[in-house]
Amino acid sequence: MAEYLTVSHLTKYLKLKFDKDPYLARVYLTGQVSNFRKRPNHQYFSLKDEGAVIQATIWGGVYQKLGFELEEGMKVNVVGRVQLYEPGGSYSIVIEKAEPDGIGALAIQFEQLKKRLGDEGLFKPEWKQPLPQFSNKIGVITSPSGAVIRDIITTVSRRFPGVEILLFPTKVQGEGVAQSVVANIHKANQRDDLDVLIIGRGGGSIEDLWGFNEEIVVRAIFESRLPVISSVGHETDTTLSDFVADQRAATPTAAAELATPVTKADLVNHLRQQQNRAFNATLNRVRFHQERLRKLSQSIIFKQPERLYDGYLQKLDQLSDKLQQTMDSRFQTHQQTVRLLQERLKAQRLEQKIASHKQYLQQQTRLLKTNMANIYDNKMHRAKQLSEAMTLLDTSRIVARGYAMVYQEGRVVESSQTLKIGAPATIQMRDGQVEVEVKDVKKQKNI
Repeated sequence: MAEYLTVSHLTKYLKLKFDKDPYLARVYLTGQVSNFRKRPNHQYFSLKDEGAVIQATIWGGVYQKLGFELEEGMKVNVVGRVQLYEPGGSYSIVIEKAEPDGIGALAIQFEQLKKRLGDEGLFKPEWKQPLPQFSNKIGVITSPSGAVIRDIITTVSRRFPGVEILLFPTKVQGEGVAQSVVANIHKANQRDDLDVLIIGRGGGSIEDLWGFNEEIVVRAIFESRLPVISSVGHETDTTLSDFVADQRAATPTAAAELATPVTKADLVNHLRQQQNRAFNATLNRVRFHQERLRKLSQSIIFKQPERLYDGYLQKLDQLSDKLQQTMDSRFQTHQQTVRLLQERLKAQRLEQKIASHKQYLQQQTRLLKTNMANIYDNKMHRAKQLSEAMTLLDTSRIVARGYAMVYQEGRVVESSQTLKIGAPATIQMRDGQVEVEVKDVKKQKNI
């Protein structure tokens, strides 16, 4: 009886075959890129030919090292391994290496970078700087041992002796070329004694010249304050440095000629021509003024020179009269203004005195009111004290508190010594009077 497998078992079996088959561990394929849409990290697309399609994957780290950008419809040669995706039951190739079919990856990368930088405007003519007509010092970025520097020194010395050349020793082949070139461009731009900068090296393959196609080199040349002449490779070689530089020279000799566009002999001839032109111009000017002086000497003005200034004397008299009238008028105006100001000043001073006296009277009035208030308060306090004293002397109030008042012969008896024996007396109490007769008076003994 036949044994039935599950889909999972069959898929696992096929996956093991895929993983262990040596023919599938490393596969070399040629195909056309399809359904490609660039993603931030890993790339997923298809490879196809006339009869079949296979899914393809490139991990982010591998894609960054390709050196060129994949594009829809591009034909590529790839190396990778085939894997089976169990949940979907589909197989694909994981690409480990890729290169364009028929044309080198560097050539593709060159064109892609050229287009991108060109779209940014780095190669536009309006950004090109003019080269100086006369250079005192030329900077050269190249290898110190190559033929480039020797050709430049020979050409400059022949064309314009005395021009200084400053060499920036630079790596021009192998790893680190771009970094070396950029560092020396920055170093040259930090100096203030250079007039122009030459970047150069001899010819070679696209791999040999690739350092001068690096984006960091192109941007460093674009940002250079100094005008840059690019002389990289032979006349048939072209680098991105040539496109961005202010001038491109086919050879180091041509670069030196661009840096010194005028030879010393040309300069001497130019100065002689300018000297002759200045001499002839001065001579013609002198002759012109001599002829004019001759004509003027025959004029009547030179025979009667006083006629030259007759009109000026008359105009001077008129202006003097007008000046005197103006001065008199302004003096009267200012004098009247001064009188008005003096009167205003007197009025202001009088107002100030009145205000001062008014302020003084107000102060004295406030002081008088304060003194009167104090006197009134003192008088009221004194009256209150007297009123209270009078209240204390009121006999009715004393009797009302339980005391008695003794009267004899209509007067208050102040002491027992003044009482008269046998005479009647009246005792005033709180609730009435008592009539008594004094029988005897006992004196209080002193203790």
